[in-house]
Amino acid sequence: MDTKINFCGIEFKNPIITASGTFGFGEEYNDYAPLSEYGGFTAKGLTRHERAGNPAPRIAETPAGILNSVGLQNPGVEYFAAHIMPGLKDCGAHVIANMSGNTVEEYCEMAEILSDTDVAMIEMNISCPNVKHGGLAFGTDAKVVQELTAQVKKHCKKPLIVKLSPNVTSIKDIALAAEAGGADALSLINTLLGMKIDIDTRKPILANNTGGLSGPAVMPVAVRMVHEVHSVTALPIIGMGGCMSGADAIEFMLAGARLVALGTGLFLHPDLILKVKEEIGQYMQKHRIEELRSIIGTLELNA
Repeated sequence: MDTKINFCGIEFKNPIITASGTFGFGEEYNDYAPLSEYGGFTAKGLTRHERAGNPAPRIAETPAGILNSVGLQNPGVEYFAAHIMPGLKDCGAHVIANMSGNTVEEYCEMAEILSDTDVAMIEMNISCPNVKHGGLAFGTDAKVVQELTAQVKKHCKKPLIVKLSPNVTSIKDIALAAEAGGADALSLINTLLGMKIDIDTRKPILANNTGGLSGPAVMPVAVRMVHEVHSVTALPIIGMGGCMSGADAIEFMLAGARLVALGTGLFLHPDLILKVKEEIGQYMQKHRIEELRSIIGTLELNA
């Protein structure tokens, strides 16, 4: 069975990667499953300079997922380029860098710095709902998305993935704006904006009041949006949001995703990749599928 997927001209040995913000810089999970099990992994979100993140509490459990308001705690893009990426280039999986900025200039500077490293691709987070400044404003305005993507593309030597927010009126319009700006690929969805309240104190549990909802609860929204985006653009798509099994990954691929990211599920099952790969293999055997890429976007809607 052939599980290889071509994404932006890069061959992934299997379609399973990790979602940014759920996997650190990779080494934290090596005791559970080696990085070489993945087709690729997306590193923790980077900013132009080091960030301490939001005050605690910044994680809250929900009935079918979690709310996070970590606030992009990270050592900064230059530290990553100099001290972290060199140790990852031989990990056996493609490394995708993720970047977030407050200004167009910051995004452009980070794209230049990351382009000179061994990362395979760069994912641009334009819609992070768990930081007080930037992010969300970029990702919800189609005109801004197009202009930002066009500017960053001038400085980006690696394939540029634009990560889309679900907190919009029309995900199709935002996807088309990113495409018009020159994006090489799209990833979706980012987290849904949510809140959880402590009924005894009558205050939000998160110190930042709101955060991003991830986990199984968001998957039906994510699958629907992947399908909608696939219906209007030929850009390759990374699907993410609540994937917990091989069956979930297959859903995303049928909807149009070429790669599928594991995220919150890794907190519950750090070796989830092993189960997902096994179940994908079982699905391929059951349906006599020789090439996994043949199922991408083959969803048949009801009449």
